[in-house]
Amino acid sequence: MKNSIHILTFYRKDNRGGYGIFRILLLSLFYMFSLTFMQAKDYVPDDYTWTTPSKNSSESMPCGGHDVGMNVWVEDGDVLFYVSKSGMFDENNTLLKAGRFRLHLSSEPFNNDSKEFRQTLRLDDGAIYIIGEGTEIRLWTDVYTSVVFAEIKSSKKIDAILSYESWRYKDRPVTKAECQQCSYKWVLPKDCTTYKDSIKVTQLGLAFWHKNREKTVFDFTVDRENLNEIKDKLYNPIGGMEFGGNVSAPGFRFIGTEDGKYASTDYRAWKFQANGIRRSTIEISLYAGNDKAEKVTSAISRKRSAEWWHNYWQRSYIIAEGEAAQMVRNYELFRYMLGCNAYGEWPSKFNGSLFTFDPVYVDEKFPFTPDFRKWGGGTMTAQNQRLVYWHMLKGGDTDLMRSQFDTYLRLLPAAVERTKYYWGHDGASFTEQLENFGLPNPAEYGKHKDGDDYGMERNAWLEYLWDTSLEFCSMILLANEYAGMDITEYEPMIRQCIVFFDQHYQYIAKRNGVKALDGNGKLILYPSSACETYKMTYNASSLVAALKAVVGQCEHYDRSKLENKGIDSTSAFKSSIIDYTIKNRIPDIPLHVIDGATCIAPAVVWARIQNVESPQLYPVFPWRIYGLGRDNIEIARNTYYKDPHVLSMRSTKGWKQDNIWAACLGLTEEAMNLNKEKMTINAYRFPAFFDPGYDWAPDCNRGGAAMIGIQEMLLQETPEGELLLFPSWDKGINAKFRLHATGGRIVEAEIKDGKITSSVITSQLK
Repeated sequence: MKNSIHILTFYRKDNRGGYGIFRILLLSLFYMFSLTFMQAKDYVPDDYTWTTPSKNSSESMPCGGHDVGMNVWVEDGDVLFYVSKSGMFDENNTLLKAGRFRLHLSSEPFNNDSKEFRQTLRLDDGAIYIIGEGTEIRLWTDVYTSVVFAEIKSSKKIDAILSYESWRYKDRPVTKAECQQCSYKWVLPKDCTTYKDSIKVTQLGLAFWHKNREKTVFDFTVDRENLNEIKDKLYNPIGGMEFGGNVSAPGFRFIGTEDGKYASTDYRAWKFQANGIRRSTIEISLYAGNDKAEKVTSAISRKRSAEWWHNYWQRSYIIAEGEAAQMVRNYELFRYMLGCNAYGEWPSKFNGSLFTFDPVYVDEKFPFTPDFRKWGGGTMTAQNQRLVYWHMLKGGDTDLMRSQFDTYLRLLPAAVERTKYYWGHDGASFTEQLENFGLPNPAEYGKHKDGDDYGMERNAWLEYLWDTSLEFCSMILLANEYAGMDITEYEPMIRQCIVFFDQHYQYIAKRNGVKALDGNGKLILYPSSACETYKMTYNASSLVAALKAVVGQCEHYDRSKLENKGIDSTSAFKSSIIDYTIKNRIPDIPLHVIDGATCIAPAVVWARIQNVESPQLYPVFPWRIYGLGRDNIEIARNTYYKDPHVLSMRSTKGWKQDNIWAACLGLTEEAMNLNKEKMTINAYRFPAFFDPGYDWAPDCNRGGAAMIGIQEMLLQETPEGELLLFPSWDKGINAKFRLHATGGRIVEAEIKDGKITSSVITSQLK
């Protein structure tokens, strides 16, 4: 039977809150291919294997789960692994590692001459297997609690030495060159110190912990930002906090300590020996604050963790042939890394997440401890951080987004209090360089004197930059739309973020002049900022688009709630989130003409260019006001092709988004080239350990931006909810995918020999 076009009509809530109609074009017989997909086997990702040992920690392989990440490698016959846990912030807000472990086996099965050596990351069960000469070591982390297991199996009796190596066996002054690892940055106090850990041999093995002093960088920041009067109302997660771990190694006995040096850092090793063993299981249980690891046996953990990872891969996948194969393979490997912090209290950080390694292997100018990373440990650069999370909507990983959402929710009271204290109005001002206690980074905050506006960051890049919080508001609203997530608890955050812009810019207008609004009754968004790039702007297009999009998403969400209760939403309603009169006060997105073509302007006017971003394309992504299936797409394409600033700033480095915009605008050749370069060019042995870019390695905002771009090539939606399959994909490359869409839809499609041969839509919502 010949292929024919079938049009399926589904009903869902449209952007106006009513029940609209969207259509999906299926280039094949729907029922035939529905049956094919329903009968298909579970998706099992391929293993990733090395057949030779590594040279150093930069050639490590990621492994983890729950909120724990390990860097695992074999060097000179020994198995080594760093262990990191989300939330281990010290007094200076450095994200400390738990330590380094080393396992030496007397049989030396993993030496450099071994022809049987294998180090395999088995994605389907989330574990690493190291095999050689009749010996196997299996490493994994339980996905429901912060416990690491290392199983040793040998075909013959062997001796083993387990070492816990700590560079924090002594106090270490933080040097000026090293201060990027913490929140002080360039305002480093003279006595800044990374204080030593407590380490103690126990009956079971070893205990190590770090107890923060009560006075921390939090106190320094509060004082520097003139907030002592409301200090008791602010959030302080690090003062007095304790974190650490316990090592249980049955059959091993303590044999003493030994000092050594790895890379550029001296350490002390606590060594334990076992004789004549064939099997042994080492357990490392981690905690931070009140987050204590639950007890679980290795047998139970092995089974339930493997099941979780297998189910994780069923949520979504992308498979491609030919020149795109490596691109989507690295997409998969990076998605694994993000899954390792699925349930952390704190989100995966853009500057290395839980997988940083010795900094001298990133840049020889940084001969510091393994705790070092640029751009801080407890500091969140929101513009970068958002890229780590946007793709989780289409990937079906909305549960992983909660750690990011909850972080903003914890910081909401501080953002509201500082807004009220500085300016006397409502709303939440979340800054760009945001500490894990909700205040601006103290160094980035800048120097102030009496008479200054203490609420404004005196920083050339960050002044008047608050709107990134709206992207996280949008993600929350879309998590409800994609997966039915109950977002009731986040409603106050969304409301306060919108209220801030409405009230603050009326406050500024009345402070500078007589009227709160312009002659057309619109907000005067001045001074504002288009990202970190266009400064002292009037009506920045990125901010205007953000307000329009998020207010529209709020309205859709509120109308949907009413309809779910059987209440007619066609008439005016009182929102549970925001006052919708703000819609009338949002100005238009500014446009201008370049070489006779209408383009999106960065703003109506701006004073200077400070960075290398292209915020004039933010109305394309993340705000989707322009794009495929939308009006005036040529305006956005003109901007992409003709704006000289956009052209000069085009790149695939770090957090650059050109790959995303090309895909959203249907520019197939450019999208494919940019996304391949973004996802496949790397500097380290593990393909998803991306080079530091503008930040640090592994560069997670680069990985996240690449994931978003690849998804956009495969699946987009019109404002009415019509699905666009392979809209920016090279039709000459065979591929198939399972991704998620609004309305709880799971979309599976395949393109082969230039034709879409199958597409199936199911629903995850009851």
